[in-house]
Order: sequence, then C-alpha cells, then structure tokens
Amino acid sequence: MNPSHKLYWLIGGVVVLLVVASAIGRILRVRVKDDNAAAVVDNLNARVRAWWSMVAIFAAAFLLGRNATIAMFALISFFALREFLTLTPTKIGDHRALSVAFFVLIPVQYLLIATNWYGLFSIFIPVYGFLFLPSISVLAHDTEHFLERSAKIQWGLMIAVYCISHVPALLLLQIPGYAGETPLLMFYLILVVQMSDVLQYVFGKLFGRTKIAPVVSPSKTVEGFVGGAASATLIGAAMWWITPFTPLQSAGMAFAIVLMGFLGGLVLSAVKRSLGAKDWGSMIEGHGGVMDRMDSVSFAAPIFFHATRYFFT
Repeated sequence: MNPSHKLYWLIGGVVVLLVVASAIGRILRVRVKDDNAAAVVDNLNARVRAWWSMVAIFAAAFLLGRNATIAMFALISFFALREFLTLTPTKIGDHRALSVAFFVLIPVQYLLIATNWYGLFSIFIPVYGFLFLPSISVLAHDTEHFLERSAKIQWGLMIAVYCISHVPALLLLQIPGYAGETPLLMFYLILVVQMSDVLQYVFGKLFGRTKIAPVVSPSKTVEGFVGGAASATLIGAAMWWITPFTPLQSAGMAFAIVLMGFLGGLVLSAVKRSLGAKDWGSMIEGHGGVMDRMDSVSFAAPIFFHATRYFFT
C-alpha cells in the first residue's frame, strides 16, 4: 500500500475513534447523575474535544509534508520550553541565555533535522548548548543560585527541545525497504504514547485501587498502568503493518514506548509537584499545557528513535 494511503487510513481510523468517543461522552453525560461520576465524564469530554483540535493540527502538518511537520514540532518545543521556564522563574542575568535558547538553539536544532545532519543534531544541545548557555549567563556577573538557575534552563532545554525533537528526527532514518514511510513511524510513536495515557486513565478510573506513587501522582495506579500498558502494547502490535517491524517486534517497541512514556509522566509530575503546580499551563482545554501532553513523548521519543536506528538501519 502507498505510504500516503496508509496515512489516510490511519487518520480516518483516529477520526472514527473520536466520533465514537464523542458520542459515548454525550450519552454518559446525559445518563450520569452522581456528581463525582459527572466530573470524570466532563473531564473525558474535555479531553476528547481537545483531541479533535490536536488531531486536526497533526493531520494537517503530516499531509502538508516534511517541512511543515518539522516546523510544527519546533513550535511545540517553543511553547513547551516557555511553559517549563515560566514555572521555574529565572533572573535578569539569565535573559541572554534564554534568548539564545529560544531564538538560536530551537531553530538550529530543527534546521539540523530539516537538512539531515544527524551527527550534529545528536550532540548540538547536549554538548554545545550545555557548555555555552551557562557561559553566556555567567557574563551577567550574577552568582546567586547560579547552579540552580543554570540547571533549570538546561533541564528545560533537554526535555522540551532536545527530547521532543526526536519525533521529527525519525524522518532522518534510512531504513532498508522502508523508503518514504518514516512519517508513519511518527504517527505510530505518538498514537501509542497517547493511547497509553488515555487507557491508563480509563483503567485507573474503572479499576484503580493500588497507588503507584501517591505523593507524586495520586491518579496513577498499578491497575491503570497494567491495563493501559497492555492495551497500548496490543494496539502497537496491531499497527505493525505501518512499520518496518514484525508484529512481535512492534509489540516490543510499543512496550518500550509505553514504559518510557509512563516514566516521563511520573518524572515531570514530580517536577510540577516540587514547583507547587498542577499543570504546566492552560493552553489545551482538558489537558493543561503543551508540556502536559508532551511529557510522555519527551521520554519515549529518544528511546524509540535510537532503538529503531540501532536495530533497523
């Protein structure tokens, strides 16, 4: 099947799922009378509405081609980094370094993907960004909490830019017998991550009893994780036909994505808790901010990228 036809089928399948989810949400909202249950249904409906918008944006970028997709993820990194640094206040002495992070490092990181320069893409932020940003900050002669301030900027840059940029970096991969189909790997990664998040939430609400990390994320339960992870792994295995993987390999890759996505959500929840915040932002109704949607992706994307590159190129 032509790669573009596969993409159309996938987008169509997601749209059908959203139509079904929207219909179920409307029915449940009418029938549910209990206040607690109604609040859960309202939350689910808000998530579904947000997903309509996000799917439309992602689909448009994918259909418009490679450069539009890369530009979309550059914007995602920009807003995610802004949310991260908004919750981790900096000082005047950091403003030059922040300007470089937003207006130099983000564009260059994504330009390296657009020009297929893997060698520099893989080290640009971890090496050059790591070394030069604190060097720029130190020229402001402000040493108060210097290590803490530098660490916040470095963490934000790594999570919001470097890690997320591994999603469009999948376009760099040259996989034998898979020419022109790497956009499908992006769709595979994002769909498995987001389905895992949704299914963990649903299973947790239906069957959740045992808290995994009650201080960090009270809503995450063992039952929710097991049910959501198993379901998302099966979904990933079922999508083997859009990947260069066998069904068993696809299941293994999906499980790695699910596990890393779960850890990403947990780690960044701990960061939010330490900052006294519930969400990273309020840009997406029902989902919080951009970083709230990309926390799982930020951990899953680099692992998926490098596992695919190591084993399949």
